[in-house]
Amino acid sequence: MSSTYGENLKLSIFGQSHGPAIGMTLDGIPAGLPVDPEILQEFLNRRAPGQNDWSTPRREGDRPEFLSGILEGYTCGAPIAAIIPNKNTRSGDYANLKDCPRPGHADYTAQVKYGGFQDAAGGGHFSGRLTAPLCIAGGLCKQWLAQMGIQVAGRIASIGGECDDNTLLDPTNPQLDGIGKDFPVFSPAAGQRMREKIAQARAEGDSVGGIVECYITGLPAGLGEPMFGGVESRIAQIVYGIPAVKGVDFGAGYSAAYLRGSENNDAFTMEHGIVRTLTNHAGGVLGGITNAMPVIFSVAFKPTPSISRPQQSVSLSEGTDTVLEIQGRHDPCIVPRAVPVVEAAAAIAIYDLILGNTQTNRRK
Repeated sequence: MSSTYGENLKLSIFGQSHGPAIGMTLDGIPAGLPVDPEILQEFLNRRAPGQNDWSTPRREGDRPEFLSGILEGYTCGAPIAAIIPNKNTRSGDYANLKDCPRPGHADYTAQVKYGGFQDAAGGGHFSGRLTAPLCIAGGLCKQWLAQMGIQVAGRIASIGGECDDNTLLDPTNPQLDGIGKDFPVFSPAAGQRMREKIAQARAEGDSVGGIVECYITGLPAGLGEPMFGGVESRIAQIVYGIPAVKGVDFGAGYSAAYLRGSENNDAFTMEHGIVRTLTNHAGGVLGGITNAMPVIFSVAFKPTPSISRPQQSVSLSEGTDTVLEIQGRHDPCIVPRAVPVVEAAAAIAIYDLILGNTQTNRRK
């Protein structure tokens, strides 16, 4: 299984949803970087399950145990390794999935690829549970980026067709302090409508998807490479590793296809001796390289495929159609808990780029 990311740092995610533990290793991190465990735990708590009525009832403390790489509050140059024990599992709910795959899940494709040797309980290594160790790595990278004046923050842009108030957002200078803490939206009224959509889906044995928007501010111009090493490419690669992600776009994204060049181009201007743009349709990236404007991208999440309604599936052993009623505990909407996961992925990608950044001095 391909569960490693990074060119200058190396992140590896390991474990299965119902195994003894999940965890990560993070190699290539310089020594001497401070680590605040309280800030990290606050970040992990935003993703942790079982905290509210829009998440799964499964309760996990998600408190990481560091095995190496951190000594007396600082990185020590060794690979950072951490685990989170799985404590609240019910593997019996998944006993039949190798024969009767869940629609929308990786049960069938995993069965074909791994020949029945895969761990199917809770989705095994394909589970969203594996985003917890991703958030350990991302939470650390967020701390180190903040020390450079770089902020990474996300919000819920929409759930089930209900949208946040985009008039409260300036893409050239997003005020990240305006994002709510418990339910990360700009507009509390929009957030309430989204929660009602989630509650309705849960009551009907169904689920809803949505869009997370992420902002990275404080980046210098010149970060990234053209073509395959671009900021968009590197962020998209790790974001697509998040289960249930179905689309990523930057800046105006697909909307740019409906604009003229005169509308889409971001005009340059000088502001206190610094080159900026009057608009930010590019999402802070030109030619794969940052232009010092906020990097803005959106991530589309499909509805949670595990729903309590009966669904048509197949019996692989019998070679016949059958009806599947899914057991277990599942989110009616993963979008609220996905916000810190997207932030984590973005922070890892940006820190990886910074570690390898090369910029030619200006020719005189």
